[in-house]
Amino acid sequence: MAKTNLFPTPQQRLLPLQRKHSAARRELETLQQTVDARQARKLAAYGAKLDRGLMKAAFAACDKEQYARCRMDEALQKFDVRQNMDRRAVNHSCATAIFQAIAKGEPWQDVLEKQRAELDALDAKRAEQLQQLQAQKDAFVAKNGAADDTGYEKAKAEARTLYDRRAEQLAAQSEQLVRRRKEKLTAQIAALEGRIARICAAMEPLALPEDVLLRVEGLKMYFGGLKAVNDVTFDVKKGEIFGLIGPNGAGKTTVFNCITRFYDATDGTLLLRNKDGEVVDLRQIQVHDVILQGIARTFQNVELVREISVLDNLLVACTREYRSSLLVQTLGLPRLRAEEEVLREKARRILKFMGLESYASWLAFGLPYGILKKVEIARALMSDARLIIMDEPAAGLNDSETAELTETIRRIRDEFGVTILLVEHDMSLVMNVCDTVCAISFGEMLAIGTSSQIKQNKAVQEAYLGIEGDES
Repeated sequence: MAKTNLFPTPQQRLLPLQRKHSAARRELETLQQTVDARQARKLAAYGAKLDRGLMKAAFAACDKEQYARCRMDEALQKFDVRQNMDRRAVNHSCATAIFQAIAKGEPWQDVLEKQRAELDALDAKRAEQLQQLQAQKDAFVAKNGAADDTGYEKAKAEARTLYDRRAEQLAAQSEQLVRRRKEKLTAQIAALEGRIARICAAMEPLALPEDVLLRVEGLKMYFGGLKAVNDVTFDVKKGEIFGLIGPNGAGKTTVFNCITRFYDATDGTLLLRNKDGEVVDLRQIQVHDVILQGIARTFQNVELVREISVLDNLLVACTREYRSSLLVQTLGLPRLRAEEEVLREKARRILKFMGLESYASWLAFGLPYGILKKVEIARALMSDARLIIMDEPAAGLNDSETAELTETIRRIRDEFGVTILLVEHDMSLVMNVCDTVCAISFGEMLAIGTSSQIKQNKAVQEAYLGIEGDES
């Protein structure tokens, strides 16, 4: 596991500033939308209050006969629902009694007479209920008189005037709120950029070629005397699908765990061009801050919270993105609700992209394995990652699901603009989808190249098939 440093490096001091800078930039970008949504909720609440005030005038203006008829029909419908259950109980009891009588060899005709008597009693009860409802309707119409819409039209015009006036007030308030908050955020961003620039100036500069997103150089991971990974080196370029292959125990997942800082590598260099376009040393990043740099991952074994819904599983990935303070979250203030709604809308869009919108409210528990795999990929997309690491995404899938996964991986790369680092045993998937493939065995590099080059490599064939190097 990554070690906690009591004396943070410049890179570690830079992270909270970058986090605040990114949060301020996101808030500035969505400021108008957030304020407009808040004011729209206030205006809707005010409109609902005006509507409640119009109820008395609206009642005076309505057709009392039609109103009473609708109320009577609703009451009769509820009565019929209850009585239908009674009818079913009578019929069920009759059928049971007939079968029992037949089984005992006894006469059963009297059972039908009893059934008819009970059903007739229910019919009489309904007729009595209908008569009572009709009497109540006639009394209501006689008491309330004819419709009078003069007062209603006047009250409705006054409510419209009040509503329009409130809308103008809220629009003016919205403009002022946006202007003041924009000035504050702009000043905050400028101050953070100054602090970030000063720390960067004091740091040893890190560089990557413009087309490289991740560089793994001389990576070593030793567990005592066991060399799980030994001197592995490769570059992952922007926008490519990079495959890491090897036999069981080759060290593929260990490489992933070093990149994501789950393991603290014994030696080597791990450089990433993060969300802000800056080159960072991943070995200086705490494990809980890796996701903020733009790295997300899936797991070979599905790691979902099965007791919550699919939508909530996606929201779990956003816990580091909340800008609301602990106090705001504890009290459930409107700012938190507005922030949650933005994230929920984002989760719905991703579920639709993955073809999972119909499962949004389903609990993860009990869903088919193929669906759970897609949910885990959708969760990785929630973090706006630049690099998504997939650990055997096709494990446990059938041929049709694997073919669909191949197309999904390409669509994720193309539509979300992310780079994908893939570990997979299914060679058909790797060879069909990967632009570059790196093969390792027993923690050592075997070969790196295109899919066709890897397929023809003798060392890779020997590692996978166990053939001798001098055999044809």
